[in-house]
Amino acid sequence: MTTQEKLARVESALPAFGLGVALKLMDLPRSTWYYRQGSWCSYEQKHAVLRPELEAIAREHPEYGYRRTGDELAERLERRVNHKVVQRLNRLWNLPLQRRTKPPRPSGIRRVITEAGERANLVRGLEEIGPFEVVYTDFTELPYALGRAYLLVILDHLTKLVLGYSVGERAVTALALKAWRRARRTLSRLGLSTRGMIVHQDQDPVFTSYRWAGELQLGDGVRLSYALNGARDNAAMESFYGRFKTENASLLQDAPDVGELEKIVGERIRYYNRVRRHSSLGNQAPQSYLESLTLPEASQ
Repeated sequence: MTTQEKLARVESALPAFGLGVALKLMDLPRSTWYYRQGSWCSYEQKHAVLRPELEAIAREHPEYGYRRTGDELAERLERRVNHKVVQRLNRLWNLPLQRRTKPPRPSGIRRVITEAGERANLVRGLEEIGPFEVVYTDFTELPYALGRAYLLVILDHLTKLVLGYSVGERAVTALALKAWRRARRTLSRLGLSTRGMIVHQDQDPVFTSYRWAGELQLGDGVRLSYALNGARDNAAMESFYGRFKTENASLLQDAPDVGELEKIVGERIRYYNRVRRHSSLGNQAPQSYLESLTLPEASQ
């Protein structure tokens, strides 16, 4: 198929799928699309079609932040728009001013993090970290055939073992807790307790929610640690996701729906845990490295 034919199909698919998905389906870069349109356009111009709906949502639902605005927009358009696009357009078009509402008061958990300052990051400064003493987590977006979904992984610092994971259409607390409960079952099979373990994450609303903190901290005895500088303070997760998405890009992008995407992720994580060699583990797979260790007995 020629580039011109691909561009024609993209144009016909725009009303149903939007530009991003249509270009991905035709394997065309945005630069080619805009070049063939004969003119460059700004970020605002590129997304101008979204403005009427976003302004309407701002008027009708003044209490909504960008995440709930994104969900409302997806329902109205019958397609998802990346939450980062919604967030940026909110700022560019001053939509929060249209709402005429004060920003919500920070939650008790977020106030504690702010007051703790650098002490909120429990991992920084640790010289020696044993197996399952520190685990990392975060959300990442996964592109697939019809759009994007979210992946959350629970990753051990020392063994590099993925203890739990979850895949879903929205980066919400229920999805994060699904991964955590898988991780808890994995630790239980190893005869280990979660008590005293440090879970390190960024300050996403999911990880500062009472539901997340309540189950992990109060229910499972976990110590919560927070990144203060975004991805730079959670480099282990960024590194894992970078490799995982690069190595499995073609498989993930071919998934026809979220259910099939989750199956593919599960298969690739099993491969990662049991087969894939890791240079920091002496070129052993995480499972093999784990079997070479003497684990502490589970605390009661």
